[in-house]
Amino acid sequence: MNTATARRSPQPGQDSGGFNLFRYSAPHLFYPLAGKLVPVFGVIAALLAAVGLYMGFFVAPTDAQQGDSYRIIFIHVPSAWMAMFLYLVMAFWAAVGLTFNTRLSMIMANALAPTGALMAFVSLWTGALWGRPTWGTYWVWDARLTSTLILLFLYLGYIALQAAIDDTRRADKASAVLALVGVVNVPIIYFSVKWWNTLHQGASVKPGSSTMASTMLTAMMIMVFAFWAMSIAIALYRARVLILEREKRAQWVQELVAAGKA
Repeated sequence: MNTATARRSPQPGQDSGGFNLFRYSAPHLFYPLAGKLVPVFGVIAALLAAVGLYMGFFVAPTDAQQGDSYRIIFIHVPSAWMAMFLYLVMAFWAAVGLTFNTRLSMIMANALAPTGALMAFVSLWTGALWGRPTWGTYWVWDARLTSTLILLFLYLGYIALQAAIDDTRRADKASAVLALVGVVNVPIIYFSVKWWNTLHQGASVKPGSSTMASTMLTAMMIMVFAFWAMSIAIALYRARVLILEREKRAQWVQELVAAGKA
């Protein structure tokens, strides 16, 4: 057998035969899979956003107390939920990477951080715009607002720490530890309106019940799924970019670049 052939890197999409649940943990197999999923989730996000925004701004009734200013909820709530959810997912992948020393886990954690930071930023700004007509001010040092601001700083700290360390493995480990430490802030955000006396209203949507009109709730949930699909599409796209950066010396990447398929 030719030794060079035996050690040759597998091609993207190549399956060694048999069923292996974790075969996509290999970057060279995950890369083409992510490439197929990005446009799927992108289209889903666009369609859901179009329907959700139309229902939220043109079909949902005017609120009896807040008037039309409440309609920012269709952006604010999905972005706030996704900011918390993406941090938990990022921390999960960071924990997996630390525990099993898997490259793809760290790549996924890194890929999620910018999107999570964007969601936290959007939730803060839309909350400020909503707070002006509701509270009479753009910002108060409310428990939920402050803890969400801390969440944004955690995301930015993760990204900055990753960029500040030249050695990739050391950077992954250091930022993963930061991500895991910051997890404690997520339940603080969620339960802040229960634990402290805050200006921020309590949850309008609870398991099995809701204080919102059915049309409002439907539009908001559609937007939640739109943000979810968009986050997946962006994270997968960024993961592909990171894989190419980290695996640039691998033969399969060089062949993709040479063929113009990267």
